[in-house]
Amino acid sequence: MNSFNKVILLGNLTRDPEVRYLPSGTAVASFAIAVNRRYKQGDETKDEVSYIDIVVFGKMGENCAEYLSKGRPVLVEGRLRQRSWESDGVKRSKIEIVADHVQFPGGPRGAAAEGAPG
Repeated sequence: MNSFNKVILLGNLTRDPEVRYLPSGTAVASFAIAVNRRYKQGDETKDEVSYIDIVVFGKMGENCAEYLSKGRPVLVEGRLRQRSWESDGVKRSKIEIVADHVQFPGGPRGAAAEGAPG
C-alpha cells in the first residue's frame, strides 16, 4: 500500500524562530504558527485556533530565523513527522511539520519564494 504525507498551512508565527546547528553544521530553525478556522454552529460564528510546530533545515532555516518574527504570516509546505522520546520515565510524543518550502507572504519584508528574502 502506498502512502502520502503532505501538508500546506498558512498561519502567523506565535514566537520568533530559534535556530541551532547540528554537529554536521546544518542549521535547524524551529517556530510555531497559529492557524485559524472560522465556522458556523447554528446561528453562531465560532473561531478555532490550532498551534502547529514547524522545523526547517539548512539555508531555508537560516532565512526563516533572519527574516521571520512573531506575528508575521508564513506559508509552510512540508510533511508530518512524529517524534517519540522518554523523559523522567514518561513516554512522550509530538507531531510537527518538517518544512520543504517556506514562503513569507505580505509586508515589505515579505518574500515571494521559498524562504528567500524579497
